[in-house]
Amino acid sequence: MKVYQTNEIKNIALLGNDGSGKTTLTESLLYEAGVIQRRGRITQKNTVSDYFPVEQEYGYSVFSTVYNVEWNNKKLNIIDCPGSDDFVGAALTALNVTDTAVLLINGQYGPEVGTQNHFRYTEKLKKPVIFLVNQLDAEKCDFNNSLDRLKEIYGSKVVPIQYPLNEGPNFNALIDVLLMKKYSWGPEGGAPTIEEIPAEEMDKAMEMHKALVEAAAENDEGLMDKFFETETLTEDEMREGIRKGLVTRSIFPVFCVCAVKSMGVRRLMEFLGNVVPFVDEMPKVHNTRGEEVPIDVNGPESVYFFKTGVEPHIGEVQYFKVMSGSIKPGDDLSNADRGSKERIGQIYVCAGANRVPVDELKAGDIGCAVKLKDVKTGNTLNGKDCENRFDFIKYPNPKFSRAIKAKNEAETEKLMAALTRMRQEDPTWVVEQSKELRQVIVHGQGEFHLRTLKWRLENNEKIMVDFIEPKIPYRETITKSAQAEYRHKKQSGGAGQFGEVHLIVEPYADGMPDPTTYKLNGQEVKINVKSREEIQLEWGGKLVFINTVVGGAIDMRFMPAILKGVMEKMERGPLTGSYARDVRVIVYDGKMHPVDSNELSFMLAARNAFSEAFKNAGPKILEPIYDLEVYVPADCMGDVMSDLQGRRALIMGMDSENGYQKLQAKIPLKELSSYSIALSSLTGGRASFTTKFASYELVPNDIQQKLIAEHEAEEEE
Repeated sequence: MKVYQTNEIKNIALLGNDGSGKTTLTESLLYEAGVIQRRGRITQKNTVSDYFPVEQEYGYSVFSTVYNVEWNNKKLNIIDCPGSDDFVGAALTALNVTDTAVLLINGQYGPEVGTQNHFRYTEKLKKPVIFLVNQLDAEKCDFNNSLDRLKEIYGSKVVPIQYPLNEGPNFNALIDVLLMKKYSWGPEGGAPTIEEIPAEEMDKAMEMHKALVEAAAENDEGLMDKFFETETLTEDEMREGIRKGLVTRSIFPVFCVCAVKSMGVRRLMEFLGNVVPFVDEMPKVHNTRGEEVPIDVNGPESVYFFKTGVEPHIGEVQYFKVMSGSIKPGDDLSNADRGSKERIGQIYVCAGANRVPVDELKAGDIGCAVKLKDVKTGNTLNGKDCENRFDFIKYPNPKFSRAIKAKNEAETEKLMAALTRMRQEDPTWVVEQSKELRQVIVHGQGEFHLRTLKWRLENNEKIMVDFIEPKIPYRETITKSAQAEYRHKKQSGGAGQFGEVHLIVEPYADGMPDPTTYKLNGQEVKINVKSREEIQLEWGGKLVFINTVVGGAIDMRFMPAILKGVMEKMERGPLTGSYARDVRVIVYDGKMHPVDSNELSFMLAARNAFSEAFKNAGPKILEPIYDLEVYVPADCMGDVMSDLQGRRALIMGMDSENGYQKLQAKIPLKELSSYSIALSSLTGGRASFTTKFASYELVPNDIQQKLIAEHEAEEEE
């Protein structure tokens, strides 16, 4: 393969809802470009994309596939992304390292929830979008309906460049209103016949051509002036106007294909090669110091690793984008994230599992390397005198969580190593070893996301696992003051154990003054603070520990042991074993023995005194509340709201966005446990949602009593 210059490279993300035909389109693009000699089929499990066993098992894309085609002396790097929102990480990664999104639409259904989600990501990242209506040969295809829906959602920026002549099983021709030509094919596709537009279609074609000319002219003052004078533009002028409109997202062109028969695919590649922006025409990326890093072949060598694949017999395959300079085999680079040195071996361009070695890749290009010593997803390798680091890919918060454990406990370590390795492939899997819940929690984007993880662990790694509903990280606190005392006394031959602690607990809030008097047994007692410790708890909130003991009733050397006993019960709260927070403890009296008193005795006495006082201090359980945003079709709104109300959610507001209703609510984490499954069931998979931790709030009294009873039953067991 020749070495392509920066101004000959275009990077494209291929996006779309499940079933829109991205994998089939990939086969056609590679076939038309001569990269493969025969188009594979998903049913035959022989496609360039979807080559991992888990993808062939489910018939879904799970990972993105990086490939390239050479067309008219241009290099198109394309990343085919999974359609399911459960694998959104791959789509977001691809969008961040490419410059244009081709958004595929199933002509039978028009824009679906995946279309909406992916478009939102392009909006956030300010990426150009081309809509591509596929499956024109399907029985229920309705191009006009798809086009109307696109205009309804995305407005007048949606401009068709092509339209089909006869949709459905007999589809074989389309009109291109940019070139003003008719394209037609034989029953099995192949090279098109290009002809003049038939007379009966000329009026419609001219009307759409004028709309396209006007949309192209709007993006350049010079073109606009010419358009006002002549009411027309040349083909090259239209291309220039469309390119500028793509960069500023002021035009969203619409194309047509029948990917399964390669109809319209060559024309699509011509447009991608001739019109979509080159890598150096897009906004510059910034490094972690906020400095702009231009895509410059003469700049310092800087390479960003955006994806890791693990392949049998090879191991880790690391995919990278050359952010600056150029990279060659044998280059010695520094890892800006890990502080290590790395010598680059052979570098490749790829088409799925097929890799072609190359001698050099220039700024803006995408490639891969194998058998690197110490490179992980998200790392940056730099040449001499360059200190770039990149952190521009932001992933959404997880939506679905399960506790995971190996069926055979002896395989726990092996399981953790496999999970760590898999997270390199998909950063939206988050693995948490929760000290609080005493569980290993796997967080993902949905139930299907975690199901594929389980399949891979059991089939590829041969580790049988169980998924369990995770415990909820409740918090415990108190609402009033209470006093308790406890004597720990034990005699068992030789030195015994003795410690007695009298203490008061009360709620604590920031800025509260230290106490000066307390009522004890109906009498007001003046107290004198001898020492005070304020502990910022790692799980949120504070513990304030005050020593007011007088007359040497408890030696100062035992105070750390008393604090340790209190902290032990703060870590495993008296009500449910959850973390306690926002408590002030005042130790005001006690007793000790000249021989039998020791740290252990006072620690145990403090622990029991604190537990008893806590239970008498109006204890309350707090539960985590999350902000929830649901994007839902209008016809499902009633069902979704009714379901949320049954989940103790508080509706905060409603809004309309791009044809969908946006519902905002606050909801307890406990009620989110299986929400992704329920929402999918209620809406036929047409809705999506995001969550974000908001606060801790009191649980209702009936639920509190139930939680306490469950904990007591567990403790008895």
